[in-house]
Amino acid sequence: MAPRADRFRGMGTLYVVSTPIGNLDDLTRRAEATLSRVSRVLAEDTRRTRILLNHIGAKARAVSVHAHNEAERIPRILGWLAAGEDLALVSDAGTPLLSDPGQRVVRACLDEGHPVVPIPGASAALAALVVSGLAGDAFVFLGFPARKGKERKHLLARVAASSEPAILYESPGRIGALLEELIPLCGRDRRVAVGREITKLHEEFFRGTLAEAFAHFGERKVRGEVTIVVAPALAEVPDFEDLQSDARELARELLAAGARPSRVAREVSGRLGLPRNLAYALVHEEGEEE
Repeated sequence: MAPRADRFRGMGTLYVVSTPIGNLDDLTRRAEATLSRVSRVLAEDTRRTRILLNHIGAKARAVSVHAHNEAERIPRILGWLAAGEDLALVSDAGTPLLSDPGQRVVRACLDEGHPVVPIPGASAALAALVVSGLAGDAFVFLGFPARKGKERKHLLARVAASSEPAILYESPGRIGALLEELIPLCGRDRRVAVGREITKLHEEFFRGTLAEAFAHFGERKVRGEVTIVVAPALAEVPDFEDLQSDARELARELLAAGARPSRVAREVSGRLGLPRNLAYALVHEEGEEE
């Protein structure tokens, strides 16, 4: 490693170290050397990090730093750095701070004048982007969507309107719901790439339209963390209010023709790409108004 500048002499350095996202062979030589020479590794999950440290024979002590204790750990971390100790910050996997804790630690170290050095490496977001077929000169990374509420609606609307590819993380149990919600906002034919278990034994990449992706993932039991790349909005994005109006009109026509509400809801969802729960709600409302 390059020697430190004189102004940093005697001060500890915080290294922000990217670790493998599934394949241990993706650990860089520089990351291995850094983890082997620091005195402590600040880890989101010390058990997982200890496996990695044991794999490379590193003797550093793993210290728990996660979303629930990050703030209270900062004074101790600053004390170690002030005493001249070099520290490494890692997440469970991949590049720290991307949908992972650590931002407050980095900010505090910078505010105190300690050097903070990146050790680049694996990133699920970048791995998915470069093989998506959707990569360009720019992209937007949005992390994990909120599970519900206005924050989720605003984020999904941002995805739909984005002029660059949008990258999202999602848990396996919610991938179907996410794809279903994106369909009315982005249109059934918006291109997506879905990466699952990236770099691992059962790695899978699906490329197609949102409708095709939902058909592939919507009803199956998905395992492993998922990364989604959504193509940019190259044309006018469907207006969600207009889509609901069309859905109500179609529901009224089918109900008036004598179709059962459950069948009407399936028709509305299938024809217009509306989420099934919303289609059922709209059909129920139209039925009550008759």
